[in-house]
Amino acid sequence: MSFLSLHRDGPVLTITMSQPETRNALTGNTAVQEFVQVCDDIRADASVKVVILTAEGSVFSSGGNVKDMQRFFDPDLTPDLIREEYRQGIQRLPKALYNLDVPVICAVNGAAIGAGLDLTCMCDIRIASENASFAESFVRVGIVPGDGGAWLLPRVVGMSKAAEMSFTGDALTAQEALACGLVSRVVPHDRLLEEARALALRIAANPGAVLRMTKRLLREGQQATLESLLELSAGYQAIAHKTPDHREAVTAFVEKRKPVFR
Repeated sequence: MSFLSLHRDGPVLTITMSQPETRNALTGNTAVQEFVQVCDDIRADASVKVVILTAEGSVFSSGGNVKDMQRFFDPDLTPDLIREEYRQGIQRLPKALYNLDVPVICAVNGAAIGAGLDLTCMCDIRIASENASFAESFVRVGIVPGDGGAWLLPRVVGMSKAAEMSFTGDALTAQEALACGLVSRVVPHDRLLEEARALALRIAANPGAVLRMTKRLLREGQQATLESLLELSAGYQAIAHKTPDHREAVTAFVEKRKPVFR
């Protein structure tokens, strides 16, 4: 049974985690492999402008499968082997999703726990159902964030809040997540996908190539110097000025009409 189900609506691709019976756990199954594959497919398909990521059931994702962790008790499974398993397993997920050059909206329908919370931080925009909750709970089961959470979470909520969440493992309600900037809005549960799709369509109304370049600039801007980002921006802008969509946008503005992008 596939972990992900896909639904295409014009330029918007909705990805749904579809194993509610496991609380959409991200390990002990094919989740990582499927995420990596779909990200590769999206990267190669210029007609996809926006992605929505959500889940079936009452839980967004419980993160790592705790029951599956019992196999690490095996004395033959050495620390070196475990480290390599992380490198070839769950750590492929942030590399694929965080670096995806299409805007990603995360529609969080329920609890996002451990790697499930970190999964939301790999996305660009987070919208929470009023039923959602968030916990960086690795410490509660005696492990560290092995999926990049210590890098992702501080970039979303700041170092102080990330440290508080990581050291206590305490959960945040949807409203608390809104207050610290973890999510940008909280909506009634039955309107979650409606709100996510409405936002996705507003984004998708813009030129796809420029959306991808804009996201790349935002990502690079979190690490690059101002000088380096300005150089990259100049290069991207030179490309953008020569696109048919830019010509159409300027022409439509001058002619006082709505642009029609390719």
